[in-house]
Amino acid sequence: MKISIIGTGYVGLVTGTCFAEGGHKVICVDCDAEKVELLKAGGIPIYEPGLEEMIKRNVGGGRLSFTTSTKEGVEKSDVIFIAVPTPPLPDGAVDLSFIEGVARDIASAMTSYKIVVDKSTVPVRTGEKVVETIKRYCKARVEFDVVSNPEFLREGFAVEDFMRPDRIVVGVASPRPVQAMKEVYAPYNAPIIVTDINSAELIKHAANSFLALKISYINAISVLCEATGANVQEVANGIGMDARIGRRFLDAGLGFGGSCFPKDLSAFIKIAEQIGYDFRLLKEVQRINGEQMERFIKKIADTLWVLKEKKIGILGLAFKQNTDDVRLSPAIDLCQRLQKEGALLRVHDPKAMEKAKGVLQDVTFVADMDLVADGCDALVVATEWPEFKKLDLERARKVLTHPILFDGRNMFDPKELERLGFIYKSIGR
Repeated sequence: MKISIIGTGYVGLVTGTCFAEGGHKVICVDCDAEKVELLKAGGIPIYEPGLEEMIKRNVGGGRLSFTTSTKEGVEKSDVIFIAVPTPPLPDGAVDLSFIEGVARDIASAMTSYKIVVDKSTVPVRTGEKVVETIKRYCKARVEFDVVSNPEFLREGFAVEDFMRPDRIVVGVASPRPVQAMKEVYAPYNAPIIVTDINSAELIKHAANSFLALKISYINAISVLCEATGANVQEVANGIGMDARIGRRFLDAGLGFGGSCFPKDLSAFIKIAEQIGYDFRLLKEVQRINGEQMERFIKKIADTLWVLKEKKIGILGLAFKQNTDDVRLSPAIDLCQRLQKEGALLRVHDPKAMEKAKGVLQDVTFVADMDLVADGCDALVVATEWPEFKKLDLERARKVLTHPILFDGRNMFDPKELERLGFIYKSIGR
């Protein structure tokens, strides 16, 4: 298949590269000329395990190319994927200006039948607007189909998720594009759910909101565990073994963050409001998520008493492991809140240091995780990087002013830390 991807962010770049890996001929389009030149030169603007090697392999094989020209992407492809940002507006609704702009550009460049696929996360009924826009601006008056094909990629595991998906959702208004979409996804051996466009758009927001609900639920349970002396990990294991529930997304911590869950949750609440339904359940999910960070900071303040001029080491800046993405990262939020209280921070992240420098000021960035604790009054684990389990705890205990460790991701064994002489505070244990 000849495919173009409009937008080369996390979703677009992974999608285009994995399509090329599946044997398709792919053109990735982006308006950022600097990014396109970087990709052409063999660089990569994001960190995603396995992606850089896959890009080089498919560029070398002639299956993957990059351009700033939407016209070129449209002319050279049969299926056009829209993968541009859909950022939140101040009221929680979704800014669809990028979607509208790309739809206009596609319409202007179309001279023959095309399948236009919404890959971006959009509110229900966006597909109808894309159809209207293309009809309005397509001077050639050619036939086309609009398809909704939501992505279900986890940052840090996006390549794996794309190549081995749980399911592929294809929302259509007519049967005409179905066979072509099946051919696009034929290399990935996953069940394809064909539905109407509105249902496909709702599936994405409903799925992410449900996963956010699971995280807030276990975080609420962690409060009960701390109050009663129970262990939230044992509770999560016990309920997660129920096949109706499942263990994934039941890890207590600092709350969810990143560019998807907070945005999609707010958008879904706003979508429901516009339709006339008050989605109070999801509002409570938001409230619990916000309270989790406040509770953790109070735990630090109660232990250290005065935070002003206290030196605190922070392990982790990305919003989760295996990514350099710091957008709406709980770890960044934690740093900024501690700074407001006058704390002095030494920070480290295996991959997100450079991007964090754009949002954090007046902190000391430390290249070696084992040196973060030097001269600090406490150490905090803020992101669940597996590397942190290899931290030299004996050294940390010696170089800390006080052997205090706050574990916001429950990475260490409380009994082991206490045996080593630490004052250890985790979540729900």
